[in-house]
Amino acid sequence: MLNVLQITFPFFALVLCGYIAARQGVLPLAAIPGLNSFVLFFALPCMLFRFGASTPIAQLLDASVFGIYLFCALVMVAFTIAVTKNTRIGWNDASLGAMVAAFPNTGFMGVPLLVALLGAKAAGPAIITIVVDLVIISSLCIALSRLDGADEHGFSKAAKNALKGVFANPLPWSILLGALASAVSLSLPKPVAVTVGLLADAASPVALFTIGAVLARSQMNAHEMHPHEQIAWTDYVPVAAIKLFIHPLLVLLVGLSAKQLGAPLDTFTLTVIVLVAALPSASNVSLLAERLGANNGRIARIILVSTALAFLTFSGAVALLLP
Repeated sequence: MLNVLQITFPFFALVLCGYIAARQGVLPLAAIPGLNSFVLFFALPCMLFRFGASTPIAQLLDASVFGIYLFCALVMVAFTIAVTKNTRIGWNDASLGAMVAAFPNTGFMGVPLLVALLGAKAAGPAIITIVVDLVIISSLCIALSRLDGADEHGFSKAAKNALKGVFANPLPWSILLGALASAVSLSLPKPVAVTVGLLADAASPVALFTIGAVLARSQMNAHEMHPHEQIAWTDYVPVAAIKLFIHPLLVLLVGLSAKQLGAPLDTFTLTVIVLVAALPSASNVSLLAERLGANNGRIARIILVSTALAFLTFSGAVALLLP
C-alpha cells in the first residue's frame, strides 16, 4: 500500500495545491478559465494524441472494453437517477448528479495517473472510456436534464446542443487523430513532435492543479450565489459513494461475467477500466451545472467529496487489484 501511495500522493497533492491557491487568493479566480483553456485546447489534446498515436490501433478499437464500459455507465446513470430523483431533486439535478456518478475524471487525472501506475499500455483502454463518457454519457445526461423544463421541445434541443458540444470538444478529435496516426504509422516531423511532446508533458501537472482550482471556485461561487442555502449531506455524500464504490464494483463484476461468457478481455485491460471507474468525478461537470441551471452547490460538493475520498479509495483499489 505504501508503494501505491508514493505514486498516487503527488497527483492528489497537486489537486490540493490548486484548491488552496484558489481559496487563498494566490491564484485569482479570473485566471482559472485561462488554465482550463490551456489544458483543454492545447496540453490535453497533445497528450491524448501522443498516447493514441503510440497505441496499437487494435487496442483503440477494442469492442469488449467499449461495450462493457458503456453498459456499466448507462446502468450508473439509470440507477443514480432512480435513487436520487424526488420532489426536491428534479430531472435537471438528478441527471447532472448521475453524470458525476458515471463520469470519472479520466482525461485530466486518470490517463497520467494510470500510465504512472501501469505503464503506457494503460492509455489505450482509458482512451476508449473517455470517448464513451464524452460522446454518449454526457450527451445523454444533458438531454435528460431538460425533461422537467417547460419547453416541450427541451429534450430534442438539449440533445442537439449536447451533440454540438461533442463536436466542439477537442478531446475526441485528438483521440481520433491519434488513432489515425497509429493506423497509418504516421511519424510527425521532429520539430512538430517536440512541440507536441512539450505540451503533452505539461498536461498532467497543469490539469491536476486546475482541477483543484475549479473545485475551489465552484464551491465559492455556489456559496456566493446561495449564501443561506443548506444542502443536506444526504443529497451529495451518497452520490459520491456511488461513484467511488458502486461504479468500479459494477465494472469489475460485469467484466468478469463477460470474460466467463467468452469476451476477449484480458486481466490487465479489465484492471485498467475498473481503476478508471474508481476515479473521482469529472470536475468540469460543475461548469456544466452552472450553464444548465442545476444546483451547482450540490454538484460541487459531490465532486469535492469524491476527489478528497478518492485519495484513499482509489489507492485502496490499486492495492487490491495490482499484485
